Amino acid sequence: MATGKPLTVAEFCAELGISRSTFYDWRAKRRAPKCITLPNGSLRIRRAEFERWLSEREDSTV
Repeated sequence: MATGKPLTVAEFCAELGISRSTFYDWRAKRRAPKCITLPNGSLRIRRAEFERWLSEREDSTV
């Protein structure tokens, strides 16, 4: 499984090519991956959580 430092919201958005507002919209609708909230309020997404979240969205109709 993938490891490494957690992604920032900016890194997550850059990987998917989405805006921050889209990320926060998904988060409000509980469609975003689980996040870690740091003491300063910043969010991080574990790489493993990102990969799990992506695999749940794979189109199995191929």
